[in-house]
Amino acid sequence: MRLGVLDVGSNTVHLLVVDALRGGHPTPMTSEKSELRLAEHLDRSGALTTAGADALIGAVERARDAAAAAGCADLLAFATSALRDATNSAAVLTRVRAETGISLQVLPGDDEARYTFLAVRRWYGWSAGQLLVLDIGGGSLELATGVDEHPAAAASLPLGAGRLTREWFSADPPGRKEIDALRAHLDEQLAPVARRLRRRGVPDLAVGTSKTFRSLARLTGAAPSAAGLRVRRTLSDTGLRQLASFITRMSSTDLAELEGVSGSRAHQLVAGALVAESAMRALGVSELEICPWALREGVILRRLDLLDGTAQSDRSAHDAPSALGPLTENQARCSG
Repeated sequence: MRLGVLDVGSNTVHLLVVDALRGGHPTPMTSEKSELRLAEHLDRSGALTTAGADALIGAVERARDAAAAAGCADLLAFATSALRDATNSAAVLTRVRAETGISLQVLPGDDEARYTFLAVRRWYGWSAGQLLVLDIGGGSLELATGVDEHPAAAASLPLGAGRLTREWFSADPPGRKEIDALRAHLDEQLAPVARRLRRRGVPDLAVGTSKTFRSLARLTGAAPSAAGLRVRRTLSDTGLRQLASFITRMSSTDLAELEGVSGSRAHQLVAGALVAESAMRALGVSELEICPWALREGVILRRLDLLDGTAQSDRSAHDAPSALGPLTENQARCSG
């Protein structure tokens, strides 16, 4: 079955097309991104501007057409923190549906954490034991832990790398006072969540997902993406501290020249490193494995479970991700 997954995030609108079947390994076929930086199109009242909505609609139209051209049987379309936080989210979603035929489902933050956790569990398998999963996005930080496919505890905090860069840094590179203030804020915000997750048990494996963690790992010596998905990559707390002391003195222009750092995200790398550093410290983690699967793969896997009828329908919303099922108009668009 060919599926399209459309992820409307704070930084990008990303279409991933895969061939997938229940019990099989989802095989990526195509991947297309539009760098919108949607969160930067929120006005002072927190509403997405008309220009931002126009750009979103254009990106969704292109993704819809690409999914149809690729022969997708279904398009799973969702949005994360940028639209979740927008004060006019409902109006924007209505306009997107009216003008593109695509119904975007806004994921609650905790569900983001649960879908990502599912993907990481499937990647590493049951032998990984107690998993702890961290995912740094543009607008939020997701955390989850547990021994099953659905985490025993999951949380989402407004500590995304892009959000923190906009809210806490006024200079490029940021000054020492701003960095120290952000570190204190991160420690304060993470402490109660870390205590709740740590009560669930000591993780046998701690995992980081997302572009931010991949970039940080690459800058501390992990293999490049060209080496393949299955090469083991890690990020240590020691390496991260050394890296943070180095990159906090660099401008985003200079950071963009480093291998493994994309130009569109270079400006938020410092904030991302500080989030990773604080989270690892709060959770008592000395090393993270870097997992290539994350939210999009979790959405695909959950969808396949539901198609096969294996998902447990009697689970509460706290125990399992919401059913991100196909919406009829999305399926019709993909079927031509």
